[in-house]
Amino acid sequence: MKRILLFAALCVMLISNTYAQDKKVAVVTFYAVKKINVAGSKGGDESVARLANDTAFNLAPVLGLFHDQFFADYAKNFQFDILPEKQVLTNRGYKDFLADRGPVTDILNNNTEQPVKGYQVVLPLKRHDNEANLAKIFDECDGIMRVYLDFDMEKRAFGNAALVKVIANANIDLYNKNGDKVFSVKRSAMSKISGAQVAGIPFMVPRKVLPLCESATAELLALLDKEMPALVKNAGAKL
Repeated sequence: MKRILLFAALCVMLISNTYAQDKKVAVVTFYAVKKINVAGSKGGDESVARLANDTAFNLAPVLGLFHDQFFADYAKNFQFDILPEKQVLTNRGYKDFLADRGPVTDILNNNTEQPVKGYQVVLPLKRHDNEANLAKIFDECDGIMRVYLDFDMEKRAFGNAALVKVIANANIDLYNKNGDKVFSVKRSAMSKISGAQVAGIPFMVPRKVLPLCESATAELLALLDKEMPALVKNAGAKL
């Protein structure tokens, strides 16, 4: 009797895995947010805005590492197929799509996201109209996915100076054909290296912040290498 039950359970698992693997998902946005979230700083902080709009603050290299690792390694852990990237980026409907960016509420809502070449920037707004419309464009898929990096900055004051570190965050959101979010994961890692901010000396400049972003991203990728299989195990269950 136990053997029969075990065999039945294995059959159910095999059928479930096969069904899940038949599903397809299109990654419709892949970008890095250039706005650094600084603890204790308001959204309109001028130094944050200047850095986000500075062309020298180029996150393309760290974003490229995350992108390449995502498609080469992480994508294999999902129990569904990822639509080939070329099919997404060459889709005429996708190329012509104009994403709603939501209301402009401050000086930072100014296209300061840096996408992988060819991708649209689709922000995580409260309304999911963008996702629903993109799901219609890729109607051959069972869902769509948003992937992006963003960064936080922590400061620890020591008298007239502060020790500064950056935290890199990987965000992966999955939506079904109706544009409803069915899965979301966020993992973070802090930079190994730190910077020193002295009162009166500007710190929010590319040459000082970029190395911290690079260090934090390296730590994040090492973390994801270990945790991704378990994180996304049930990602496609509600598609």
